[in-house]
Amino acid sequence: MYKGYTISAVIPCYNEEEGIQKVLRDMPSFVDEVVVVDNNSTDNTGEVAKSLGAKVVFEPKRGYGSAYKAGLGAASKDIVVTLDGDGTYPTEAIAGLIDAMVEKGLDFISACRFPLENKEAMSFRNYIGNKILTWVMCLLFFRYVKDSQSGMWLFKGEILPKLKLTSGGMSFSEEIKIEAIRNKGIKFGEIHIPYRARIGEVKLSAWKDGIKNLAFLFKKRFGL
Repeated sequence: MYKGYTISAVIPCYNEEEGIQKVLRDMPSFVDEVVVVDNNSTDNTGEVAKSLGAKVVFEPKRGYGSAYKAGLGAASKDIVVTLDGDGTYPTEAIAGLIDAMVEKGLDFISACRFPLENKEAMSFRNYIGNKILTWVMCLLFFRYVKDSQSGMWLFKGEILPKLKLTSGGMSFSEEIKIEAIRNKGIKFGEIHIPYRARIGEVKLSAWKDGIKNLAFLFKKRFGL
């Protein structure tokens, strides 16, 4: 519990046996519940997470969005924070994000990685891809954001039923922000965080996932 709120952390994982160890060991003690989604890993991700005290949910259908839907459905606390299992997002930033949520009266915070404090943490190709997708999202939905692809968010659990989340893939990350922004009853904000180089093997297919994300934005905007 932190400032009177109970906290759930949700972490989707596919073959993050190495990274999830660090993430869970660095998790602040005030986080009441950690939900790790084993997205049909072929390594020992689930076993490692369970041994470190996490609640492990198995989701056989591969996909970032599919994993998140399973994990968010299992989260039960007042505030939900999301992280990746590769150590790129800072667990030590959780307290500051909650502070900002309380002080600013926000319901949803997207943790913004830009400007990058460590330029080695993201390849130039991924940096450009992120910028293009963010720019397109801003144009299509008439709302300025700095980082549409960030995978660290913090939101009040009570707003989750108000978000119509359909994506089963990487575009889930942009969709959850779009849903929060479009809902006039949800107060949305962005807060800067440091971003780190990942632990373990890169699984993102930059061109393939980038094109899918771009197509999803147009589908979401125009109902194609």
